[in-house]
This record gives sequence, C-alpha cells and structure tokens, in this order.
Amino acid sequence: MLSGTVIAAHGRHYLVQTDTAKLQCVTRGKKSDVAVGDIVNIKLTSPDQGVIESFQERTTLLYRSDQYKSKILAANLTQLFIVVATEPGFSDDLVSRSLVAAEAAGIRAHIILNKIDVTASLERTRERLGLYAGLGYPVHQVSAKGNPDGTRATLGPLLGGQSSILIGQSGMGKSSLINLLVPDADIATREISAALDTGKHTTTFTRLYRPSPDTAIIDSPGFQEFGLYHLSEGMLERAFPEFAPHLGHCKFYNCHHLNEPSCAVLSAVEDGAIAPMRHDLYRQLVHEASQTLY
Repeated sequence: MLSGTVIAAHGRHYLVQTDTAKLQCVTRGKKSDVAVGDIVNIKLTSPDQGVIESFQERTTLLYRSDQYKSKILAANLTQLFIVVATEPGFSDDLVSRSLVAAEAAGIRAHIILNKIDVTASLERTRERLGLYAGLGYPVHQVSAKGNPDGTRATLGPLLGGQSSILIGQSGMGKSSLINLLVPDADIATREISAALDTGKHTTTFTRLYRPSPDTAIIDSPGFQEFGLYHLSEGMLERAFPEFAPHLGHCKFYNCHHLNEPSCAVLSAVEDGAIAPMRHDLYRQLVHEASQTLY
C-alpha cells in the first residue's frame, strides 16, 4: 500500500503524487468523495496506476453546494485566496459567500486585488473591498502583469509553507497569478491533462501544484456562483465574524436574527455596526439552507 497526495481530479479519475511518481488512480465502486489535497492510500494495479482504497483524516474540507448536490473543492487547506480585479467588475455576493465558506471550514481567508495598474476604477474597487478589510480579512493589492516582481514579493511569503487555494470569477487574472507563482505551471497542467485524458478541458478541473516541498497551491476553475446550502443556521451565524459580539444578547435564546423583536444582531444592523448587505446575505443563506433536498 502506497500513500500520496491527490493533485488533480476529473470525474472519478485522479492523479496522485507519491514520493517517486505520479499515478493514475480510480476509486472502488462509484464512490467519488475524494478531493484534491487529500492524502490517500493506494493499491497498485500496474507501475503507473492504482486504486484508492481510503483517504487519511482531513484537517479541513472546502466545498460548495446547491439545492440538489454538493461539490468538494479541496481538502487539507490552510488558506483561501479570493482573486478580484479592478476590471471586469467582481461580484460582492461571490466574495461574501466565499468568505462564509472559509469561516465555516476553519480556513484563513485573504483577498487579492489584481490589476491595480488599471486605475480608472481602482479607488471605487478599493472602497468596495474596505468592507471586508474592516472585518479583518487581509486585502493584498498586486498587478500580475504590470508588476510581476512586486506581485511575487507580496504573495510568495504568504503562500510559503501553506496549502492554499485560489478561487475567483473568470477574468480576474487568476491564471496569470498561478503562472507567476508556480514555475512551469503550464507544463504541469498539460501533463496532468494528458494523464487524466481531459484533452482541451484543462480549465475544468482543480489541480494542485508544489512550488516547494512544503507548499501547495491549488488552482480551481472559475465559477460565478458559490452555493452554501450545506451550512446550517447555527453554522451560518458563526461564519459572520461581525455577528460574534452580538450573539447571545438577543431577547430570545433561539433567535434567528431575521425579524424577531429585541434581536441584538438586527439592532447592530440598524446602528451601522453590521453592513445591511452582509445581513441580507445571511438572510438569503438561511433561506437557501431551508430548501435543501439532498
């Protein structure tokens, strides 16, 4: 039995990096609950192929879900980086949902503002990100194409020794950042694509790169929505850090913080201590959680 790290997944086919080789692996039966970043135990079936028998206990698990199913993004992460840009415009809803997912999973969250050389909308973008900075989420301002050396100097120390995932909408420059931070990322992606027989669909799967032995950088496909139907109401209220000072101070011990009288959270919204946009998201997420069918 060998052990290794899952570095890419496509359907029920996985690429696993061991100490000495990359192995093409499948799971037994129809189980497909293995994630990129998982440390797995493999039984060899040929010199370069194997069957995943089990995976080792995870420290963290990041996933998104809709009303019908959930999709694992990655396992054993320590950090999540949300990539946004001055142009094209980014979605506050996606950023906020990603932050909630990170909080619920126990993963540190950062925001990368890319393309700061595009100055026309820079100040407005900075203002929008000020809300998240005020909640304690670091915002790192870079320009992958305009100042690649400065970008490496800013992000390199943050990534070293960590297991990080970069997520974001299409067009934010995530691929440019990956190519800057991971030497030969394009070559590695082509190798992974060939091994998984994904052909031209190189952007449709999550993949893990190791720029150094103790550093993992995971690239994920761009997506426009981040469903969180799997989070319970209790998990949601704790995933909004600005709610924390007010929890336990409502009139009713089982307060939902939606329309109850003498709710400390609603009072904080009225007083400006909690942004209305953030509470609106909480309200939407609680509604979504009540619709889950799986």
